[in-house]
Amino acid sequence: MANHVVPYQVAPSPDGKGLTRAVTGRDHTGALQEIRVVEERPLTIFLNSREIVTAMTIGDYPDYLALGFLRNQAMLSDADEVTGVDYDEELRVVVVRTAVETDHEEKLAKKTRTSGCAVGTVFGDMMEELNGLTLPPAQIKTTDLYALAAKINTTDSLYLTAGAIHGTVLCQGADPLVYMEDVGRHNAVDKVAGWMHATGAMAADKTLYTTGRLTSEMVMKCAMMGIPALASRSGFTAWGVELAQQVGLTLIGRMRGQRFICLAGEERLIWDANLSDVADEPRKASRKGARG
Repeated sequence: MANHVVPYQVAPSPDGKGLTRAVTGRDHTGALQEIRVVEERPLTIFLNSREIVTAMTIGDYPDYLALGFLRNQAMLSDADEVTGVDYDEELRVVVVRTAVETDHEEKLAKKTRTSGCAVGTVFGDMMEELNGLTLPPAQIKTTDLYALAAKINTTDSLYLTAGAIHGTVLCQGADPLVYMEDVGRHNAVDKVAGWMHATGAMAADKTLYTTGRLTSEMVMKCAMMGIPALASRSGFTAWGVELAQQVGLTLIGRMRGQRFICLAGEERLIWDANLSDVADEPRKASRKGARG
């Protein structure tokens, strides 16, 4: 009996209008070749009347990106009533409006640059938001991890069409539910956060999968969203591992073929996979830094 496949609630749009354009160049033989390249555009986010940040983005789901960015920066809380999200496509501005205006001069003064691609920002007091944070004691089957990796890596996406882009996927069990892409991995995860905030989706039973590195910023965003597990095909930074250990987040990286490594929160893992049932990836196909 075939396994039931849960469809994406939000799927990648590799053929989406305005997300890529054709560019002609010459290949290594000197022949003309046309390829698709990803577009990137500025998007300015306002919270009520205050300009917060301008991010470089592919331009899809500006409402989710704005909501998720503000939520992950602790500038919106569950107590804040969002009364509207207005997007002006011509000006490339999105305004998030709340019932009660907020004051964020101190947060803006603490803004620092991070290692994220494009424009990545994190506020100095975000660390304070993590103090005392307790993530749900969810259980994660290794069979689900392998199933997720197989499904996500074969899903039609902008990455497969044009490359030069990151993906973040909200997952439940073995099912990928919401797949967002952007030029910066932080933008992709903010879009997922915005979708969760807008739809009221639960976080306790979810896993977040990213195609990018497991950095401190990614760990902080995942923890702020209340998601107990973060996984990636890519590797780690030392501070990302330290923060995951601090907040009790399950952190899994270098997921390639039959292999992965968990550097934090391994108590959530249920080792139920039979590796003989998992297709391996040729070791020579992986970068040296990814070899475990």
